[in-house]
Amino acid sequence: MVLMGAIIGAHGIKGEVKVKSFAGTPAAIATYGALEDAKGRSFDLTLVGQASPGKGPGGKDVLIARIKGVGDRNAAEALKGVELYVARDRLPQIAGAEEFYLADLIGLTAFDQHGNAMGKVVAVENYGAGDVLSIEGGSPGAFDVAFTRALVPVVDVAGGRLELDLPDGFFDKPEGEPEEAGATLN
Repeated sequence: MVLMGAIIGAHGIKGEVKVKSFAGTPAAIATYGALEDAKGRSFDLTLVGQASPGKGPGGKDVLIARIKGVGDRNAAEALKGVELYVARDRLPQIAGAEEFYLADLIGLTAFDQHGNAMGKVVAVENYGAGDVLSIEGGSPGAFDVAFTRALVPVVDVAGGRLELDLPDGFFDKPEGEPEEAGATLN
């Protein structure tokens, strides 16, 4: 399943919701048929508009939608925070060799520039400043790296790998940080 969007709140009093779309073209979220949440509940979206920038959360990627079976504001508000997924096989095929879905990165083995395995990608997060790869299972332990061409110059989805070009000192502990996880400062 690929995360396509999230319900971020109610809109109006008739059960419409604000949906933040993660699709390349925001309105495409409604073209894949019914979406599902993590519990397997189905949501059939009909887009009715776009949120206005400057009036709360909004912008070109926030859409207004009706969901079949949701008829009032209380029902719409109860859906706030629901993430909407689509099955990977319902997405369009990738055309170019350097194109991929971020979900395709999960499970790839990360190697450093010398060919040493660093772990596997377990998640792709975005906290607002860009995509971040979470890597676990290698000798350096769990770590995150910004998903930029400078730090991740090679992505080979078909080969199941990506290459990291981390700067010297990437794993050095900042001065004054405890050496062990869970250590306390007195």
